[in-house]
Amino acid sequence: MSIVEINNLTVHYPDVKALDDVSFVVNEGDFLGIIGPNGAGKSTLFDCMLRLNTKYKGIIKFFGKDIRDSKNYLKGIGYVPQKPIFEKNFPVTVNDVVQMGLRNESDKEKIDEILQQLWIHELRNRRIGELSGGQQQRVFIAKALVHDPKILILDEPVAGIDQQSIELFYSILRELNSKQKITIIWSSHDLDAVNKLANHVACLNRTLFFHGESEKFFSDDKLVKQYSEASMQEHMHHH
Repeated sequence: MSIVEINNLTVHYPDVKALDDVSFVVNEGDFLGIIGPNGAGKSTLFDCMLRLNTKYKGIIKFFGKDIRDSKNYLKGIGYVPQKPIFEKNFPVTVNDVVQMGLRNESDKEKIDEILQQLWIHELRNRRIGELSGGQQQRVFIAKALVHDPKILILDEPVAGIDQQSIELFYSILRELNSKQKITIIWSSHDLDAVNKLANHVACLNRTLFFHGESEKFFSDDKLVKQYSEASMQEHMHHH
C-alpha cells in the first residue's frame, strides 16, 4: 500500500534546477534511505513534501491525497530537521520541547511514555542547551513522535553527533520501524548505515539516479561506484 507518491517533481531556483523530474513511491512500513551529495536536492525534496516550498511542478501525494488540496496530511507526519544549535541558557526544558509536538493538551501522559522509550526521561527538566548533540536529537525525535505519526521524515539527523549516540539513535529508528511500524524517510551521507537500516534506497543528484531495494543497490558494485563518482564530482564542483 503506497503511503507517499511523488510524480515528476521539478523545482527551479533562479539560477539552478534543484530537482529534475523526480518520481518514486514509498509503501507503508518502508524504511527509505535517501542518499546524495551536498546540493543534490535532498532538503529541497523534504521542503516540498512538508509544504515549506510550494513552488514546485509535479504531484506529491500523502495517504492517497494531493498535498496541494489540504494540509491535513501533516498530522500524520513527524519531522526531525538537521540539528539546531541551542545556547546553553536557552530557557526551555526537554519537557517543553516535547510538549510542542502535542496536538492536544490531554495527551500529556504520552510525553512520559515517549521520554522513557527514548531513554531521556531523566533529562525532562534539563534545559535543552545543556544537552549533548545526541541527547538533543532524541528530544527532537520525541517531539516528532508524541502525536503518533504514521511517517517519520529525518533530514541528516546525526550530523555532528558522536559515534556512541549515533548507534543508539539508529537502534531507536530500527525499533520504531520494525515494532511500531512507522514508515521512515531519512536522508543520510552514511552509506554503511543506509545499507544496514534501510530496506529501500533512493539516490538523488537533482534527478533520481536509482530507487529500489537497498540490497540491489549495495550488491551492485557498478552502481555504487557510479554513485560515488557522481558525488565526488559534485563535491569538487562545490569547492
